[in-house]
Amino acid sequence: MAGKKEEFLMYKGRPLVRCGNTIYYGDLCEKCVVMLQILTTKTVNGKEIADKISVQLLSTDEELRMKDRILKKSEKIGLYTALDVGCVWLERSL
Repeated sequence: MAGKKEEFLMYKGRPLVRCGNTIYYGDLCEKCVVMLQILTTKTVNGKEIADKISVQLLSTDEELRMKDRILKKSEKIGLYTALDVGCVWLERSL
């Protein structure tokens, strides 16, 4: 399927990609992206939702060690709060 471009879920004009319990927000072609890791979940009305989230602003510079790529990090309760913080960090860094 050459030439077919993948469609990603977009949030505020940037791609949002999930891989297991990790969500990446931002474009890897830019200098930074946000990584959200779901640390714990809880059940509400029979559905499992994210509870505690680790938020990290990462540099996309491949020459840096992974430890040195972390520009900011925090833990938040709830996916919306974590994504909101990550979005602000990303906007300010770009």
